[in-house]
Amino acid sequence: MSALASPLAAAQSDAARLAAVDRYDLLDTRPDEAFDRISRLIRLTLEVDIGLVSLMDAHRQWYKSIVGLEAAEAPLDLTFCRHMLADGLPLMVPDARLDSRFCDNPFVLGDPNVRAYAGVPLRTADGFTIGSICAIGSTAKDFTPREQAILLELAGLAMDELELRQTAAQDSLTQAGTRRAFKEEAQRFVARAKRHLGALSCISFDLDHFKTINDTYGHAAGDQVLVSVAHTTAANVRQSDLFGRLGGEEFAILLPHTDEARAMEVAEKLRLLFRGLSFPGSHPPLSIAASFGVAALDPAHDDVDALLQKADEALYDAKRTGRNKCSAWRPAGRPPQHDRRRVLKAGKLIINEQHSVIDGTVRALWADGAEISLSSTLGIPETLILAIPSDQLQRRCTVTGRTEQKLTLAFVAD
Repeated sequence: MSALASPLAAAQSDAARLAAVDRYDLLDTRPDEAFDRISRLIRLTLEVDIGLVSLMDAHRQWYKSIVGLEAAEAPLDLTFCRHMLADGLPLMVPDARLDSRFCDNPFVLGDPNVRAYAGVPLRTADGFTIGSICAIGSTAKDFTPREQAILLELAGLAMDELELRQTAAQDSLTQAGTRRAFKEEAQRFVARAKRHLGALSCISFDLDHFKTINDTYGHAAGDQVLVSVAHTTAANVRQSDLFGRLGGEEFAILLPHTDEARAMEVAEKLRLLFRGLSFPGSHPPLSIAASFGVAALDPAHDDVDALLQKADEALYDAKRTGRNKCSAWRPAGRPPQHDRRRVLKAGKLIINEQHSVIDGTVRALWADGAEISLSSTLGIPETLILAIPSDQLQRRCTVTGRTEQKLTLAFVAD
């Protein structure tokens, strides 16, 4: 076996690809009209059932946008798109039932009954395949050279949008900070708060039922709502606060020298202001609401990503418990995560007395634990082994936190 073909070399190559995915900081963000437009164009121009724009991490194909199917992601080992990771070339499948690679695929044999597939990789300037755009049909179809050229152009548009977001500091629609600019400046806010042991809080909010607004009143009206919300927010926070649009209808505010109680007051003020916004000319009359999550920095344990995650968890709690409300983050028995750092690494869970291996994506590491995303945590035992091949790491763990697609692990002392 050559060095390039060795398991370690393959793991390191995949680690470099995942680092390329990670630098765009797009995984698990909200839907976005710029990418939804590309998905709609795929359906319209190629006359297929499904159009999508996706990223691929270590264990799944995640849909930044998908039109024609209600889904958020798919296990990577079941997707057609994973074949593009090997060579970075477009993949055309006129009839999946006649293709030995896919004829027994569950997406071919059952919903969504894939017959025709055309995929083009999303490739970075330095040559990494980070995702794909795809056209999927339920009837067999030969994709013409013109249709393949259209997909290539749309893939180029998707990459242009990704690159633009890497360099832009201000969101062109709302004038709020972009996700990248917000997080870069937020790192400085957190560093100052830790250095001076000062209070720092984060508010995360998004609009309730925003898709319904777009569907009922049109995307121009949806844009007007976003602009009004952003302008109202900017006019009612301090100049020293940091305000950004993290994606779609999701926004965040960092408030230095502010404890949780005061941040909750700010969130409640904004919630009431949003309820009072009016949009003349809308029929029927348009009113909006938003849900808010608030979290305070723990200077001993939190970095930017941990603080944002806590605010986001509180936001989801507000949505789960009725929407149009403000919720503060509560630890729910979570142990401290010392020196937590965000990563994107291929991970493997070894279970059933080392007879079974489940692929996942490690999203965070700290001194005595890790967080890993999976297609499903159903049936995962409470004790297991975590392997990270690119780091040549293998640790016995216990599960300390669990959601449908995420495990929090504590390393067991040797």
